[in-house]
Amino acid sequence: MSFFCYFAQGQQSLSRSFDRLLPIGYQVDGNRDFLDHWIEPYLKHGSVVYDVGGGKNPVIGLDAKLRLRLRLVGLDIDQDELAASPSGVYDERICADITQYHGQGDADLVVCQALLEHVKDSQAAIAAIASILKQGGAALIFVPSRNAVFARINLLMPQQLKRKILHSVFPSTIRDQGFRAYYDRCTPADFCRMAANSGLAVDVCKTYFRSGYFSFFFPLYFAWRMWMLLFRMIKGEQASETFALALRKI
Repeated sequence: MSFFCYFAQGQQSLSRSFDRLLPIGYQVDGNRDFLDHWIEPYLKHGSVVYDVGGGKNPVIGLDAKLRLRLRLVGLDIDQDELAASPSGVYDERICADITQYHGQGDADLVVCQALLEHVKDSQAAIAAIASILKQGGAALIFVPSRNAVFARINLLMPQQLKRKILHSVFPSTIRDQGFRAYYDRCTPADFCRMAANSGLAVDVCKTYFRSGYFSFFFPLYFAWRMWMLLFRMIKGEQASETFALALRKI
């Protein structure tokens, strides 16, 4: 392991230790919370579930699918991503751009995790998700916020440079991260508004104030954390790093 990797690991450990001094609301990783606590309560026996953007990494595993006799449909813009998914998880694979897709209204549940920041028209994507759902069906959506510092940097930097830095600092992201992001209207308020425009009621909107992008260098991480505390005082929940929504088709 290189000196830089050892150094980054030490800095990440220091950043995690500092986080434990902050209020609990600043310690929760939104993506982890979404995967661990949001999806399972919505999985009902015999449900039809669409994983939008899951590609080779479906959010629902084979064990859960078999145990609950789910019908799991994978929808992704990349055919190769779908083809690389674990055998037997998807009952159907649909290769389509979610912003141009119109569903059949057959889903009990749609799960969309860390995808919509990558589409150019998030309103069209939310309308498509609504078209996939049955009346009364639910959509669970997790999104990084456009207002996050990492998102602003992401929008300013050239794509190839961003990927090189991300994959150098966090080698574990090489397989799954580094896709171009647009963050089109990716804020809690905008998403709640767009959901209403598409006939979806917002049952839950939860905001998160933690991400690990700057943890490789503690002085930078500390400065970002101080900014986060100040930014939240000014903007409230709109200052979140990430957010999750539970929507219901009405």
